[in-house]
Amino acid sequence: MSMQRRYFLKSGAVALVTMGLSPSFLRRTAFGMELPAAQKGKVLICLFQRGAADALNVVVPFGDPSYYDLRPNIAIPSPLRGQGSATALDLDGFFGLHPSLAPLKPLYDKGMLAPIHAVGSPSTTRSHFDAQDYMESGTPDQKGTTDGWLNRYLAANGTCEECKVTPFRAVAMTQQTPRILEGSAPAVAMNSLSEFAVRTGSGDQVTRLEALYKTGSADVVHGAGSEMFEAVKMLKSANPLQYLPANGANYPKSQFGQRLMQIAQLIKSGVGLEIAFADIGGWDTHVNQGSVNGQLANRLDDFAQSIAALTTDLGDKMENVVILTMSEFGRMAKQNGNGGTDHGHAGAMFVIGGSVKGKKVYGKWPGLSPGQLYEGRDLALTTDFRTVFSEVASKHLGATKLDAMFPGFTSGPHLGVLG
Repeated sequence: MSMQRRYFLKSGAVALVTMGLSPSFLRRTAFGMELPAAQKGKVLICLFQRGAADALNVVVPFGDPSYYDLRPNIAIPSPLRGQGSATALDLDGFFGLHPSLAPLKPLYDKGMLAPIHAVGSPSTTRSHFDAQDYMESGTPDQKGTTDGWLNRYLAANGTCEECKVTPFRAVAMTQQTPRILEGSAPAVAMNSLSEFAVRTGSGDQVTRLEALYKTGSADVVHGAGSEMFEAVKMLKSANPLQYLPANGANYPKSQFGQRLMQIAQLIKSGVGLEIAFADIGGWDTHVNQGSVNGQLANRLDDFAQSIAALTTDLGDKMENVVILTMSEFGRMAKQNGNGGTDHGHAGAMFVIGGSVKGKKVYGKWPGLSPGQLYEGRDLALTTDFRTVFSEVASKHLGATKLDAMFPGFTSGPHLGVLG
């Protein structure tokens, strides 16, 4: 092997890793393992709110008087008290959305958004790291699980004869592959579409590198290199640098907003996307959480505007898209001495999409009186997060091997969130 070929093989392998194709992905493609085909037409977008979002100020139980007793300074005012826009946005006379979630209220009114309250992990941990790991692995209190529940879905379900094999079946808009997508099935992680398309260089360098990959023996880098160039070509054909959102959608300039815009690009470009993932941090509000305004309100504003822009941009395509939001746990029911909230137990999720049976808050409400709180301090859990995940996987994606996705878990009746 010439020095020139050695150099290009080495630099090409590095390019694969920096573009988000993990070494395990490289090995799988090299040894001839077929990428599974995408589930035709359906897309699941998972959004992780890292840091434990305060469910009680996100989906506000203004109809429970104990809520205001527990939070004299940070509670969201009830819409029944007639204080205009500086109140919770009434959903059903008992629950309301934080006013910063106003961009999502039209989705609720159209029946496309379903909040789920008192939902989360049965684990008692209040560790961010452990709770996130359990939610992404789908196996609470089992630290030995090596893969994520979405990767197990990809490995066990969703092949169809009509679907084109594609390296973009599962994409995370993150710097590294998230826990939820780790495992044997291929997945791509990238900071942005433009980075993925151009990191190999441009012009003659790419042409020469591609030519070298196509010659010689079928070694590891040769096989993965062909896959890399096909992926780059697919994105270039979608022209990500020239994308214009549709229907007047206006994405925030934040990292989260821009990543959701790029998920919309992938969906509309026809590259075979089935699973998309993005996360947003900043929810660990121990100090100065705020009420209608403040730290939490600002985070929710970016969150809501970004999701609303995504649904507007996709338009009629939302009939085949479900957005699922999640956070590792909720926060303590009573405010602390620093104007914030400490780590709690149950939280809240949103399920959004054209097939969602919205305009209803799901989940059994456990109450906030002293005798109803978990360990005397937290919102009690009434819905295991795996019940929600399994319903979304089976009803939306058509998953049939739920025992492989959530080992050791037997779900009760579905909540009925999806039609």
